[in-house]
Amino acid sequence: MEIGFLKGRDLLSLSDLKAEEILQLLDLARKMKSGQVNIQSNKLLGLLFYKPSTRTRVSFWAAMSRLGGKVLDLNPALTQESRGEPLSDMARVLSKYLDVLAIRTFGQEHLEEYARYANIPVINALSDFEHPCQVLADLLTIQECFGSFSDLTLTYLGDGNNISHSLLLACALVGMNVRVATPQEYQPNLTVLEKAKAIAQGRTEVQLLHDPKLAIQDAQIIYTDMWASMGQDDSGDMRLPLFEPYQVNDELLSNVGSETIVMHCLPARRGEEITEEVIEGSRSRVWQEAENRMHIQQALLASLLGDD
Repeated sequence: MEIGFLKGRDLLSLSDLKAEEILQLLDLARKMKSGQVNIQSNKLLGLLFYKPSTRTRVSFWAAMSRLGGKVLDLNPALTQESRGEPLSDMARVLSKYLDVLAIRTFGQEHLEEYARYANIPVINALSDFEHPCQVLADLLTIQECFGSFSDLTLTYLGDGNNISHSLLLACALVGMNVRVATPQEYQPNLTVLEKAKAIAQGRTEVQLLHDPKLAIQDAQIIYTDMWASMGQDDSGDMRLPLFEPYQVNDELLSNVGSETIVMHCLPARRGEEITEEVIEGSRSRVWQEAENRMHIQQALLASLLGDD
């Protein structure tokens, strides 16, 4: 197996990857998870997080440590960028010290500027526009549950946010039907929706809906996320009446088959977008999904850094 098939590249969006590259990543992650592949690499990962994080920070740290590398946790508030140093200068300097840089930030353009000036791989560890690492872990989880992606339908319920964007692109790339159901006022970016449809080329369905019960018909995967993302907490209470019909609860799940699973990227607000009974129930694959963050990121780091 060629480990470094993405060597030197950035991952800012799932649309940066081809379908066969995603499948290679998933294959490598499965083999690393089972112990069939063990790679040791003396590399240094920088974490530059402008937003809070639990799973992404810890799973990247664990992944790099399992590869035999080291992690430098960079606090943006303690860098000269906080005092006005140009981002272009920061990116070029960090490239001299690090082998790879994972950034969690607000605007996608912030990531793109780092990637423009850095000469090391830059990974999107979440922006307001996409969360590719999370959704790669979701694909690994779905593959473990169903064996393949053919004839599967994933329905996302809730806010048309970064997760919905990455799911639209990922499902279109791997040949899975995807439906995103949101309130009219909170639908996903329509440019992303059209890009996903262009990738699917009619081979699979890519749909935007507003009726949650219609959206989950014949779905094998029901996916949800918090109704207010980081930075939108002040609007959370105002959103509740609009989003209540999209709650993943036992009543909603009575409309789907027994094989349907439930996924959530976490953190969850139990009693809002998902109930306690569902997230702790037999359909939930939430903890498997969370574990797979580490495995897919280990595979991603290995493929970006190469096998040298």
